[in-house]
Amino acid sequence: MQKIRPCPWFDDQAREAAEFYVSVFGGDSRVGDVTYSTEATPGRTGTVLTVEFVLAGQEYLALDVGPQFTFDEAVSLSVDCEDQQEVDRLWAKFTEEGEESMCGWLKDKYGLSWQIVPRVLPELIGGPDRARADRVMKALMGMRKLDVQALQSA
Repeated sequence: MQKIRPCPWFDDQAREAAEFYVSVFGGDSRVGDVTYSTEATPGRTGTVLTVEFVLAGQEYLALDVGPQFTFDEAVSLSVDCEDQQEVDRLWAKFTEEGEESMCGWLKDKYGLSWQIVPRVLPELIGGPDRARADRVMKALMGMRKLDVQALQSA
C-alpha cells in the first residue's frame, strides 16, 4: 500500500466510477476490494461504502457515503499524456458525458476535475527562453483540449 492515496467522495457511484476509470486507463489499472455499509457505518446497510482501485499504478480509495460533499476544481487529477493521440483519447472518454473546461481541464460525468496534459508541456513553458514560455502560455490559455502541435509552434 502506498503511503498517500487520494480519496474521492461519491454519492452512490463509487463502484461505477472506479470501473469507468479502470476502463479508461486500462493497463496497470484495476478495481480492488469493495466494502459495504453496516448498521455501524454511514449509508444504508449493504450498500457500497468504499472501493479500492488503481489507475496506471496509482492507488485510490473511493468513499460512497452521500451527497454532503461534491467535487470542485480546487482539486483535480493531472494526467501525463505521451502524445496528442493520448490527449485526444482521454479527452473524448472523459467529455463524452462530462464537460470541457479551459486549458486542458475537464469534468468527468461524476463531476471530478481532470487535467489532460501532454508530456511536452513542462518543457515548453520551462527553461530559460521566457519569450517562448509566454507564447506557449498565451496559446494554451485559448484552448480547451490541448493541441500539442499548436503549443510547439507557439
